[in-house]
Parts: sequence; structure tokens; C-alpha cells
Amino acid sequence: MALPAEAARLDGDWQEVFSALQWIQFTMAMLSVIGSSSIIAYAVFQNAVRSPEIRPLFYLSLSDLFLGMCWLAGALLYSTPTSKQDLVCYNLQAAGQIFYVASFLYTVNYTWHLYMDLKMKYNQNLFRIPPQVVDYASCIGRIATISSSLIPFLLMVPVFCLGNSSNCYQNFSQKHGCLLMHTEIAVPANEPQTLSGSVCRAMHFYGIGVFLISFLISFIAILVILSQARGLYKRFVNSTGFLGDQQWAMIKMVEQRVVFYPVAFFCCWTPAVLLGIMKLTVSTTSKIYMALLILQALTAASQGLLNCIVYGWTQHIFLSLKRNACRDVDTQTPLLRSQKKSYSSTLPISPPDTEGSTSTLL
Repeated sequence: MALPAEAARLDGDWQEVFSALQWIQFTMAMLSVIGSSSIIAYAVFQNAVRSPEIRPLFYLSLSDLFLGMCWLAGALLYSTPTSKQDLVCYNLQAAGQIFYVASFLYTVNYTWHLYMDLKMKYNQNLFRIPPQVVDYASCIGRIATISSSLIPFLLMVPVFCLGNSSNCYQNFSQKHGCLLMHTEIAVPANEPQTLSGSVCRAMHFYGIGVFLISFLISFIAILVILSQARGLYKRFVNSTGFLGDQQWAMIKMVEQRVVFYPVAFFCCWTPAVLLGIMKLTVSTTSKIYMALLILQALTAASQGLLNCIVYGWTQHIFLSLKRNACRDVDTQTPLLRSQKKSYSSTLPISPPDTEGSTSTLL
């Protein structure tokens, strides 16, 4: 047991840590909001929200935007206490966890759409599948998009209902304010065990368990989907019977991004996952725990910014190249177009089709 002077020193150290975390969280959350908002604004102003290539990225950016706003609200409430702050912070934490899980699922949904887009074009190229199959796949994609929002909300209903009815928000923001992902058991351990205290402890561990399990499932799903996409892309290119320098360059790019996408997702949430495991197993007063808190504020709060760079730039480059290609066609003379068509008829059809059909992939 710590002496009073030592306990006061530890409390002072924690106050310094949380004050630093507030500014880190505020800065990264602001960048995250700006990054995700840029993707949303681009999709809306370009009237591309309904585009099959843009729609999954739009919903992913939307969940990142709401998550970034929760991070911002938590950072602001840390320095500006309000009435009923414990109640507000408790429900803000639960709402933030909805968007954590939604962001995981929308990332899986995004990669799954990329894979299905490539698979459909592969099947259309080889087997000439009917339009009904394409419509069926589109319907499955809409169901997956809706489920990515519905499942996180349903998972957190017990935290909202049982937690508020059992007053689990009492003294919730006493130590960490409203900084997200810094939850603790509100009921002191030395108090007699009561039904309300048992419910609060159960909700605390339930929330951490939902976060860890959803991250693990999402990470494995992303690895599997991208690995399948890599193999399918190689079969797609090989089926054309022609592999030029451009096709090998595309294969190399796909292989690099099959590694880069899961690594970016893993690095973004690893500190938060390690913190969740430490809360379940070991003490939360060590220096390693403090270091992970800072890393978490730098990575988890920047989810929207990271997704904007990793996923958004790829889509933007693809659309820019597509517009430039269309502009080149429009500026060509009839003679040049006829010469290009005559020249392309002497080459295998598939190399340009391969690149165009898979431009949306990764």
C-alpha cells in the first residue's frame, strides 16, 4: 500500500499524463475529422456516393468522422467540466465504442467490396455471368453495409441500458475525465459486493471484451480477404495470356498493398488492444501503461486521418487517372482514334482490360 505522500505524487503524475493526453487526443482527433470530412465532401460534391467503388469508402469515412467527433468531445469535456459530467462521459464512452466497432466492420466491408468487385469482373471475363448474379452480389453488399452499423449498436445496448439503470456512471470521470478508452471500474474494490456493483463490473469487462474480439475478428477477416484478392488477381492476369511490364507492376503493387493495409490497421489499434489486455490481466499503474496511453492517443485517435491516406488517396488517384484517360479520348482526332483502335486490335485484348477492371482493387 502506497504512503500518502507517494500516492499524492502518483496522482500528480497521472494528472500530467492525462493533461498531455488531452492535447494529443485533441490534435489527432481534429486531423482525423479533417481527413474523413475531405473524403465525404469529395464523394458528395463529385456525386459519387452511389458509385460501387466509392460507397464503402464513404461509409467508412462517415464512421471515422463520428468517431473523431467523439474523441474531440472527450478532449473538450476533460478541461471544461459540466453538470452531470459523469453521466455524459459514461454515455460518450459507450457511443465511442459503437464507432470503434463500426470502423472495424466498415474496414472489413471496404476490403470485401474490393474483393467482390474483382471477383465479379473475373467471372464476367471468363464465364459471362448473367446480370442477375451481379444484382444478387450488390444486394449482399448493401446488407453487409447496414449490418456494419447495426451490429455495433446492438452490441452496446446492454452497456447503455444496464449501465445507466445501475448508475455505473457514478465517479466515472473522476480520474481520466472524458478521455475516450480510459475506462475504469467506477465501484471501488473495497466496497461490499452489491448487485449494482456486479452489473457495473460485468459491463466494464463486457465492453473491453467486445472491443478486443471485434478487433481480432476484423483483423483476421482483412488478412483473409486481401490474401484471396491477391490470388484472384494473379489468376485474373494469368488468364489473359499476356504479362507485360505493366501487368507485373500491377501485381507488385497489389502484393505490397496486401501487406500494407493490414499493417496500417494493426499499427493503428495495437496500443489500444494492449491496453485492453492489460486492464483485464495486470496492474494499470506501470510506466509501460503510461507509454501505451500516449501511443494510443497518437494512433487510435488518428483513425480517420490514416484511412484518408491509406484508402482515400488510392481512390482519388484512380478517379484522376480515369478522368485523364477520358480527357485524352475526347481530345484525340478521329484519325488518331482509328489508328489506335487498329493497333489495339492486333494485340491481346486483356492487358488494358486487366488494368481497367482492377483499378478499383486496393
